[in-house]
Amino acid sequence: MTNWVGHTATEIAAAVRDGTATAAEVMAGHLDHIAAHAAGLGAFVSVRTARARDEAAALDQRAGKAGLPLAGVPVSIKDTIAVSGEPTRLGSAATPARPQPADHPLVARLRAAGAVVAGLTNLPELAIYPFTDSAYGIARNPFNLDKTTGGSSGGAAASVASGMVPLAHGSDGLGSIRIPAAACGLFGIKPGPGVLPGTAGWFGLSENGVLATTVADAALMLGVMAGRSYSAAPLGSPLAAGPDSLRIAVSTRAPGPGIGVHKDCADAVHESAALLASLEHSVEDADPPYPGWLSAVLISYWLAGPASEAGPNVADMEPRTRRHVRAGQQVLRARPPREADRERLRTALDPFFARHDVLVLPTLAQPAPPARRYGNLSWSRSVTLALRFAPMTGVWNLAGYPAASVPVPAATAPAGTAPADGMPRAVQLVTTPGREDLLFALAAQLERARPWPRLAPGYTAV
Repeated sequence: MTNWVGHTATEIAAAVRDGTATAAEVMAGHLDHIAAHAAGLGAFVSVRTARARDEAAALDQRAGKAGLPLAGVPVSIKDTIAVSGEPTRLGSAATPARPQPADHPLVARLRAAGAVVAGLTNLPELAIYPFTDSAYGIARNPFNLDKTTGGSSGGAAASVASGMVPLAHGSDGLGSIRIPAAACGLFGIKPGPGVLPGTAGWFGLSENGVLATTVADAALMLGVMAGRSYSAAPLGSPLAAGPDSLRIAVSTRAPGPGIGVHKDCADAVHESAALLASLEHSVEDADPPYPGWLSAVLISYWLAGPASEAGPNVADMEPRTRRHVRAGQQVLRARPPREADRERLRTALDPFFARHDVLVLPTLAQPAPPARRYGNLSWSRSVTLALRFAPMTGVWNLAGYPAASVPVPAATAPAGTAPADGMPRAVQLVTTPGREDLLFALAAQLERARPWPRLAPGYTAV
């Protein structure tokens, strides 16, 4: 019997559709892999061992498997959206433990496409921070267990980078898919508004999305959730749609004052720019015109969003969460977020993107900090670390632009090998609304030109 751990979602679905594999054996192998590694990684809030086995066995008896794009593919769901029969805890022990009566529309679409939910993944309480620790454990980076996965979709990233599932759902309010994707060597994409069903949180900033080990897998999952098809054909290939040559802007400038970008993060951008130029794109250094008011407004959303959604049990949450919510309540009284903020940011940025098809910039400003229980430390410590580590992503949520994080192996490393220092590097790709296909095509071209390791070392099949 083949162990399907480490295979792509595309390979697994094809094998289940044509009868080479059964969904039951695929899930059994992945559940064994989860059991072997879950305790050390802190990726999951809950693993649906018995239910996942039963659902996989039921899928094998289902008629019409040949038409299922995700037939038998194990997926993880971030513990922010409803999975029928499971509680949705939002990273908090203070939230209700009652099971959800029905699936969120995205989960329903994944199941209808043949996916099987292996478990719900860990996140910081209320998805506030860009590193993942909660009452359910500390999420540790599969590339280096002493480092954070990033966040808030940190458990999702750990579940994919370790091979426990080939695909993960995540959500992204100010970078919460792209940040852990960058820290864990994955491709992660946040689509623009309106692509996926379900109400966006944090006053419209939060979008659901995908973390995967390959661009093709991410395009497959996002297409299922969106109810449409995305191509992962690389630019420059016969199947690619659109122009082969793009106008690409490259910037390492942070979007606010007083923010430093680490040399390793900047170097990944410069190396990617050189690679893109060699692929015959028109590449130029060009900084977006970030408005002077941007940082203050982004911070106000970061505070007000959780405060608006915290619910009645804030008094039972972590001290840093209570402090964050109190600050957010002050923002809501003084100057709540408003749609005009988003409109004036787009007005400032649109001329820049009229001249450039894609912006390439760092996903992270600093290397991943240590994995630890930050919830036991002060609010100010978490806020300061968050602002230093991950200030590069939130602007694109506010603008409503699609954005993706793409791994960047060292130019001197053999194709597909892990980085010499043990930790991945990444760049962020940004484009205008409605052009998610362009992000997939450009990312696929980078993947083909300089492949990244699909799994962290040491997480091969059990």
